[in-house]
Amino acid sequence: MNTQKISPNALEEIQVNVKLKLATLWAGFMFLYIYVDYFHLYMPGSIKEILAGKVFVFHISYVFLLIAMIFVAIPTLMIFLSVVLPASINRWTNIIVAAVFIPYMLFNLVGDAWVHMYFAAALEVFLLFLIICYAWKWPRI
Repeated sequence: MNTQKISPNALEEIQVNVKLKLATLWAGFMFLYIYVDYFHLYMPGSIKEILAGKVFVFHISYVFLLIAMIFVAIPTLMIFLSVVLPASINRWTNIIVAAVFIPYMLFNLVGDAWVHMYFAAALEVFLLFLIICYAWKWPRI
């Protein structure tokens, strides 16, 4: 019998499942990922380049846009997959996808990067690192 007295001001501590932690980390990552692209539109000359059919050194084409959409779709799907995949597949999927996205996020800093982009990249890489850590330390039965 537990005779320990609980303070009336004590807050309930809920154990959050690792799947939900991973899904929320991917959701946070997606907000940053999308907003960096959105805020990029406010940078001088950005819209002019887009209207000229160019992003950084890449020409805007259906292939470019498809590749860009794939790179947005993957972490978007990871929010869902982190919740529904079986633990063993889920663990390695999160580790691999997060590890692949770290250099991709750093590549986005090549060229004319402003301070907000460095800040967001640091947070994105931190969130991806947390995803890898949580997936790597997945609780065993």
